[in-house]
Amino acid sequence: MLIIQEGRPKDLSGRLDKELRVYDLLEKLGIGFDRVDHEPMETMEACQQVDELFGIPMCKNLFLCNAQKTKFYLLLMPGDKKFKTKDLSKQIGSARLSFASADDMEKYLDITPGSVSVMGLMNDKENVVQLLIDEEILQEEYIICHPCINTSSIKLKTKDILNKFLPEIRHMPINVKL
Repeated sequence: MLIIQEGRPKDLSGRLDKELRVYDLLEKLGIGFDRVDHEPMETMEACQQVDELFGIPMCKNLFLCNAQKTKFYLLLMPGDKKFKTKDLSKQIGSARLSFASADDMEKYLDITPGSVSVMGLMNDKENVVQLLIDEEILQEEYIICHPCINTSSIKLKTKDILNKFLPEIRHMPINVKL
């Protein structure tokens, strides 16, 4: 049975450093969050139980790149929305987008497939990855995402992500309409 808990776990044993860094930064910024621990969840379908528990759907996080692999993007969009490359490509002026490799994901965001999250941008110190947020996400009061590991999910206020978290890590989003 999944249980919602407030803030970081009391018992930190077995937690990865990248997960703990997320909690440290959120606490430093005064961003409150609820957390639930669970089995690894690598697909949107697997996240449905967490969605039901929190009462809102987790957003879909896609790590993309251009054909030359010179530009990388993290796209946040509603989990139930279909992703059409051409709709996004036109808006950001990139000819051909595809999914970036697991190696690039680890290199720039310090996360692995199935754990993609806006929280990973805190590890992109060189600002290589451009954040793209679908306008529907911006209208939601809360965002659910993984804290850089897919064995936990956290629920935070969207305004805290936009007004505290992103300015702190120096990643300003481009708003898109999919």
